[in-house]
Amino acid sequence: MQGMIIRPGLKLAILVLASAFCVLAGVVAAAAQDLLADGQAVKVRTRPIDTFHIGHDETRFGKLTFLGGLEVIASDRKVGGLSGVVSLDGGNGFLAVTDNGHWVTARVDQTDQGKPIGISGVRFALLRGSDGKSLRARWGHDTEALALAPSGLYVTAETRNAIYRYPWPLSKGNESMVGELALPEEIRDLPRNAGLESLAVAPGEGPLAGQLIAIAESAPSDAHGLAGYIIGPEGSKAFEIKRRDRFDATDAVFLANGDLVLMERRFNLRDLIGLRLRRFKGADITPGAVLDGEVLLEADFDFQIDNMEAISAHQNEAGETILTLLSDNNRSILQRTVFLRFRLEE
Repeated sequence: MQGMIIRPGLKLAILVLASAFCVLAGVVAAAAQDLLADGQAVKVRTRPIDTFHIGHDETRFGKLTFLGGLEVIASDRKVGGLSGVVSLDGGNGFLAVTDNGHWVTARVDQTDQGKPIGISGVRFALLRGSDGKSLRARWGHDTEALALAPSGLYVTAETRNAIYRYPWPLSKGNESMVGELALPEEIRDLPRNAGLESLAVAPGEGPLAGQLIAIAESAPSDAHGLAGYIIGPEGSKAFEIKRRDRFDATDAVFLANGDLVLMERRFNLRDLIGLRLRRFKGADITPGAVLDGEVLLEADFDFQIDNMEAISAHQNEAGETILTLLSDNNRSILQRTVFLRFRLEE
């Protein structure tokens, strides 16, 4: 496996990343704060999703309990296409990234248990390059995943198979990119329509401490695994996730105990629409590993899902793990933005 290639003009980003990995441990515990203050405010309406399995009242699905959900209808299409998300302030807020190069932030009205009741204070702003120009101006705006680390925000761009670094917090929303991570050609050469789709940052404890995990969206068939990469200051090392039942990877998040949860989506004429969550033990994510994982959830068109693309995790005041799932509506009137919450029962 090649090491991390230092591309011209990117040494600063790598040095800052290495310093953060050495000095700080774990993902930043984001406090309540206003984000994107100079962004554009957007009105939204929400419709409650009270049951996950359509026409059924059960709330328990394996090790997950459905807390509730919302269908989100925004007055501006730029708030559609949500593809990556991080939960903030114990689930009281979130920051998302869209697949056409926008930040989106909002407050979440929720119960003590984490059930979402409403969404308010929605604002959006353009992602900007290191020169201050929008990513759309340089065709680098196919942004698909978002992860928050001690050293800042990291965003994947699928068509370029790049990982951008931004400062944290995004107080104004017009902050410029700090730099772009230098990645090996193995990652750069992934297919443009099936490239880096998932991104997560490992907790500060354990062998992966603070490193980034990036996973490719798809593979030619179920006989080919999904390419995964452990990215840190010492370079990038590859592992593989078994692809099963024509599912593709769309996002990932680490839990506080170091396990990784992978969100997978299926959409084709044979299977129609599908969602799956798989969990992998953090200790198993090692260079050269071939991973299968434990299925936490699988759902099809009988459930309240759409084009599921974003997942985040947080712990509530009781110490329970809450998963937040978001869909990408492709800014189409034929699709929905759904916001779902589950509690992990362990």
